[in-house]
Amino acid sequence: MHRRQFITGLVSAAAVSAASPALASSFKKHGGMSVLVEPPKYGGHSMEIPEQFRRQLVPYYTQERVGTIVIDPNQRYLYLVRENGMAIRYGVGVGREGFGWAGRAQVMRKEEWPTWTPPAEMIARQPELAKYSNGMPGGPDNPLGARAMYLYQGSRDTMYRIHGTNEPWTIGQAMSSGCIRMTNENAVDLYQRIPLATPVVVLGTPV
Repeated sequence: MHRRQFITGLVSAAAVSAASPALASSFKKHGGMSVLVEPPKYGGHSMEIPEQFRRQLVPYYTQERVGTIVIDPNQRYLYLVRENGMAIRYGVGVGREGFGWAGRAQVMRKEEWPTWTPPAEMIARQPELAKYSNGMPGGPDNPLGARAMYLYQGSRDTMYRIHGTNEPWTIGQAMSSGCIRMTNENAVDLYQRIPLATPVVVLGTPV
């Protein structure tokens, strides 16, 4: 890494840490980057997330403006664009084959411990989910996890979400029905950082 990039990274890391003291205590310098070193906990037990999928401040050069969410499904990363050529990078789970998507959207709704209602198409594939046709209350067993951010194109709900998960071991894999999964800790972190109308870019086919 060039000296200028390294210095920029340290300055940006300090800015992120100042904005979130709890996050600051979880970072250490590693290979010129700030790396989350505290393993997330599930049900009172620590679960090791591979280092590349932990929350990290990384160099990231893009033409998207600061505050934009950029999702790279192929690499299984979500980036929150920061100043000075940096971004906060989160490991994510993405849509399995046939369920992926690409394009632009905005976060137009945010929910804490959201209710999950499986769409009719999912119930048709998995009839056992019919018991949740009126909604599954939020909680630790809910597939949307601790937070959900709902993606819209104009006034149209795309039915895609960025959300937590009750299956953290799927981070880094393509197993969802198109939504973007994060660990609950990372979903809470992102939720707190972004306002409504945050732009989202999902890479893939031209957007």
